[in-house]
Amino acid sequence: MTAIDLSIYQMMFALVFIFAAALSSFLLNLGLHRDILWGSIRMISQLVLMGYVLTYVFQLNSPWLVLLVFGVMIFFAANIIKGRVKGGKIAYYYPTLISMFLSYIIVTYFITAIVINVEPWYQPQYFIPLGGMVVGNSMNAISISLERLFSQLRDKRDLVEMYLTVGADYKEASADITREAISAGMIPAINSLMGMGLVFLPGMMTGQILAGADPLFAIKYQIVIMMMVVGATAMGSILVTLLVRRRCFSPDNRLLVR
Repeated sequence: MTAIDLSIYQMMFALVFIFAAALSSFLLNLGLHRDILWGSIRMISQLVLMGYVLTYVFQLNSPWLVLLVFGVMIFFAANIIKGRVKGGKIAYYYPTLISMFLSYIIVTYFITAIVINVEPWYQPQYFIPLGGMVVGNSMNAISISLERLFSQLRDKRDLVEMYLTVGADYKEASADITREAISAGMIPAINSLMGMGLVFLPGMMTGQILAGADPLFAIKYQIVIMMMVVGATAMGSILVTLLVRRRCFSPDNRLLVR
């Protein structure tokens, strides 16, 4: 069985859903219609551009080029987080970027080189799509964790400062808030674990089935991918939250979040 190719006209019909979402936002005064339309334009442009880039990268099969593409994906993910999370004067961008890069490289290398046993480990047909799933899912988790960390430190400022005044250090004063922030970031991944196969079929598995792959073949890859995503989400959320939490306090344990 071969997949049905889509024409431009067929794809344009799908824009009905985008316009419906934007119109709903406008009528309900949600203030999201510009983001929906701009996000759709960006999504289409970025996917088309990535299609051409991947065609070139697949032909060259160079490890440095693969890592460069992966690094660019992480860079833009960190910038999306920076644009969405309001941290005030807390400089959290570089700790987030470095943490994401290290943890995602480790997880993606482990999956391609050891679990799937790809030869060589940087083969772009495996490394870039799998790495992209790690980046996309963990980006959402880190955004939620950081947003929850900053908002809770602001809302519970009096409580945190009371702990600090009675001798607690920054770790003790923010322990509950940190746990809550990390847990919030993990919830989407855990929900996916609970509902996958019963409530929904994930994108990669659906794509393989539509392309004519055996469903059992697609399921094996999807199981590995979900384990990878949960691990990367946990590593990213924990590492970034702990590093950024330290920056929310001065060396003499004063809360800096306003």
